[in-house]
Amino acid sequence: MSVEGDQIIDIVFNLYTPDEVAARGQSVGGAFLSKVRVGDQTQRGISVEEHLAIMDAAGVDVALVPAIKAGDTRIRDSWAIGYERIAEVCEQYPRRFRGLAGVDPTLGMAGLRELERGVREYGFVGAHLYPHWFELAPDHRRYYPIYAKCCELDIPIMMQVGHCLSYGTVRTFPNVGRPATLDTVACDFPELKLIGIHLGYPWTEEMISVAYKHPNVYIGSDAYAPKHWPPEFRRFADSWGQDKVLFGTDFPIIDPRRALKEIDELGLRAAPKAKLLGLNAKKVFRLPA
Repeated sequence: MSVEGDQIIDIVFNLYTPDEVAARGQSVGGAFLSKVRVGDQTQRGISVEEHLAIMDAAGVDVALVPAIKAGDTRIRDSWAIGYERIAEVCEQYPRRFRGLAGVDPTLGMAGLRELERGVREYGFVGAHLYPHWFELAPDHRRYYPIYAKCCELDIPIMMQVGHCLSYGTVRTFPNVGRPATLDTVACDFPELKLIGIHLGYPWTEEMISVAYKHPNVYIGSDAYAPKHWPPEFRRFADSWGQDKVLFGTDFPIIDPRRALKEIDELGLRAAPKAKLLGLNAKKVFRLPA
């Protein structure tokens, strides 16, 4: 399914095969996944083909898949999904998947070289950051070399803003991702396209204010079912912020079949809806037709 002849693009769609489930271990435990209503079968892992079947049933044409880096790997319960794994899946299904390069501020120059390799050799279309796993707010100086490299490579970077939940049983992370921290980054890097994912909840109005202020700041709608989107975000997406919002699910947290059904029920106008579901993502990530 497409919107007004264009593609539907999910900007945050996690690979969740048994291999990725094993990589995560108990750092993202069953209690958390059950709390957000991820089914038992999906929790155990599904095949890449099953991922595609879900996309097809929902009408999603292209999914951006992150090579996640979740914390300093020298610390217990940190984990990562390798660039090579994501590149392999993208190469197998080049019309359906595009990769995102996870970043880790603890890796120094090795991390910057890996990021460049992900973009130049593997064709990744953006960078991906989970600040809470590193317990460093988005405006911390340790990220600045990464932001500079993203500018050099001319790619956007998305990052979780808002609060974080308790994902496992060993480590609990502080909320370091207030959306206002992106204001400083946007001032220091006006060329860098910044995407605050997870709506910035519960500080959604703060996220909207930063996106409105800066031409280079956008909002990802993932991780929350559309029927539960805050009213201020729905108004923003349907009117004055229609050029600043990007559709995502954070699958398996939200099933795209549910997400798109609920977006249809929101009653958004045709033009803003088309921008949300794909047109904005195509511009921000410079995706081909």
